[in-house]
Amino acid sequence: MTGKEPGYGKQVSHSHVRTSRRWLPNVQQRRYWLPSENRWIRLRVSAKGIKTIDKRGIESVVGEMRARGERV
Repeated sequence: MTGKEPGYGKQVSHSHVRTSRRWLPNVQQRRYWLPSENRWIRLRVSAKGIKTIDKRGIESVVGEMRARGERV
């Protein structure tokens, strides 16, 4: 929903040897009840996305996702 992707960077050891690593976003599977369609939808959203849905409402978020052409 928010478009979060893994972050990339270097891990630096005590001896200052640098190795590549990546940070994965906090992504969760959540089910939301969509009253307008009288059904449950399953979304893979980040923790920030969950907060956004709680603040704006699932109807508003789903409408915006469909406007972008995403399948819900």
